[in-house]
Order: sequence, then C-alpha cells, then structure tokens
Amino acid sequence: MKQQFPFSKDISLAFKNDPPGQWLSVLPEGCIRLNSGYPAPPLVPSKELKSAVVRLLDEEGDLPLHYIGSPRIPKLKEWIQKRLASRDVHVSEDELLVTAGACQAIDLIARVLLDADTVVAIESPTYMEALEVFRNYTEHYLGVPVDANGLQTEIFEEMLRDRKEKGLPLPRILYTIPTSQNPTGTTLSLERREHLVALAEQYDFLILEDDAYGELGFTDKPRLLKAMDRYNRVLHIGSLSKVVAPGMRVGWVAGAEELITTLSWFKKDLNHPFAQATMASFIESTDFDERLNHLSATYHSKCKAMLSALEQHFPDSVSWYAPEGGYFVWVEVPGIDTAELLPKALAAGVAFVPGKYFFLNQEEGKHYLRLSFSYASEEEIERGVQLLGEVLSKSIPESN
Repeated sequence: MKQQFPFSKDISLAFKNDPPGQWLSVLPEGCIRLNSGYPAPPLVPSKELKSAVVRLLDEEGDLPLHYIGSPRIPKLKEWIQKRLASRDVHVSEDELLVTAGACQAIDLIARVLLDADTVVAIESPTYMEALEVFRNYTEHYLGVPVDANGLQTEIFEEMLRDRKEKGLPLPRILYTIPTSQNPTGTTLSLERREHLVALAEQYDFLILEDDAYGELGFTDKPRLLKAMDRYNRVLHIGSLSKVVAPGMRVGWVAGAEELITTLSWFKKDLNHPFAQATMASFIESTDFDERLNHLSATYHSKCKAMLSALEQHFPDSVSWYAPEGGYFVWVEVPGIDTAELLPKALAAGVAFVPGKYFFLNQEEGKHYLRLSFSYASEEEIERGVQLLGEVLSKSIPESN
C-alpha cells in the first residue's frame, strides 16, 4: 500500500500544477544549447573563485566553515549597499536581506505576502520559475501584456480601473523584470517606469522589481524602479548569478525595514556562510565595474551575432525583439506550435525553450520561443540559428 502523507492544504493546492522544471529538455549529445540561460563558461571566474577560497581559508581558517564567524559576511552586505547606492538606491543594513539567489527572495516574499485569495499581477510572458513559485501560493493572477517597450502600463491601468469599478480584488503585488526581461529581452521605458510607480501608489500594491539582468545593459543602464520609490512600494531583487556564478547562490532583496525583518524570520538557512564569505573574498580582489564592462561587451557581441544569423537564416514570416541587454531573444513563429517544433530541432542538433512555459495560459505562448545567446559561442550561435532556420523552413507552409 502506498504511503499517504498528511500534506497541508496549501501544499495540496500546489500539486494541481505541473512539477517544476518541465521546460528543461533532455539534450542529445553535441546539441547546441540556445535554450540555456546560463553565463558563458569562459566568463565564469572559476580560477578567481578558487583563489578567493584559498585566500579566505588561509586568512580565516575554520571561521567560514562554521554557522557564524567569518568577518567577510558583513562586508558582502556592505558591498551590496554601496553597489545599490551607485544606482541611486540608498538602503540601511536593516532594509537589505542577502538571500540564496533571486529565487529565494521571490519565494520568501510570496510566503509572507500571499495567501490563497491574493491576486498577483505578472507580465505576460514572464520568468517561468517565478510562475512556479507564485503558483505554490495562489491561483489568482492578472496577466499584463509586454511589447517592445516592456510591460504595457496603459493596459495595466485599464485593468486596475476596471477591477476597482466592479468591486473585484486588486493585486497585492506586481512582479516585473523591467530591464532585459526574461524571456522577451525588452526593457521598460522611463515613461512607463514612472507610470508604474504612480500606479502602485494609486491602487495600493507592491512592486517586485527583479533586476537579474540590470547590470548587463549593452549601452545605458535604465533607472531602477526602486530609485523612483518614494513610498516604499518597491521590493528590489538582485542577484550575482548572471554576473559572477549562478552556483554561488548569492542574491538579495531591498525594501522597507518591517518587510525585510519579516522575511528574515522565515529565512532559516543561516546565510550560507561559506558561499557568502567566498563571494566577499572574490569581490575584494575584483574590479567589478571592469568585469561588468567586459561581460556587457561580450554579450553584446554574442547578441549581434544571433540577430545577424536570424536575419540571414530565418523565414520572413518570423519576427523578434532586439534586446538592449541580458541573455535572450524572443521569437514569434506564426502558425507553428513551438512545443511540437522542439523535437525536430533537437534531432537537428539545436535546443530552444518553447514559449508556452512563460505564460499562465500556455496556449498564449504556442507560437513563440526563447533563444539564449549567453551560453553558446558565436560560432555555435551562427550554426544553431542556421539549423533552426532550416527546421522552420520545412515547417512553415508559406516558406516552402
């Protein structure tokens, strides 16, 4: 007889959804990974991190290996504060919580702010792992469309006004990736940023600003929503996963002291002292601005290689956004279900992520796909796009 476990009602609610990670594909050997939202392997500072560990243990001995002890851990928090201040976000120590990556920050926020009746506003499409998190806590959402200039705040305002007039619940939070959005690569315009912050005050909701790609702009870095926040309505979520190494699991959330204190009550991981101390050791010997400039230049070159290959190899009926930073290009393929296209692409030797995984209603994403230019080399990007273009040309009737 199969054991029946007494899961809570909330956990049972989460079981209604697909298991996490369904978007991950099993890749054939040698497959070109245009699906991977990972840093380029040569840009992960493995040698520098090794030196940081050696220096850390030589100087501190066993201290970083205990629950509490390394003097570098507070220095990491101080560095994050200075980094935010350089972007016009000024927070005290009590307004900042270091987390195990951005995902832990999102999950902690959801845990303390959401219940089964809470409405969450999200971009449509949006980051699939954030969707997985929110689905664990509520079934009530507002999907706000995204265009070339990011979240369409005018449409969002109409949705809010309509719900208020009808006496329907308003969202408690809006989750947004305003800069180099995952998956579309789009960046919210300054006008829309200002409009969004004003809407939060007018309609009494909080903004979760996920800035995972905010330091990887190809030209200018847009002003943070948190820098425009006069009433503590923005929770700023940051991460070193895209600019140092995702396996280090170092992120943060900055916001009102009362909320940060509450988040810390439920964060029972003892701050991952070895990872945080190692990151602090790495940072103290790194010219971070120089590193960011190198990363942005490299990813910009990779992006241009992908856009050029798309122009050359994709059918005329296919369209895409040209990103201003980050890792991704969002592609629309009219008339083609990209989930059904994927096995053909894998057989040809190239991988992508079908668009359906970025939408609450997966039908809305069936004609889209996400390509990543971050992980593969420029040569692999060129070849992968060529292979995918050949698969598309065979699949789109009008291109035959």
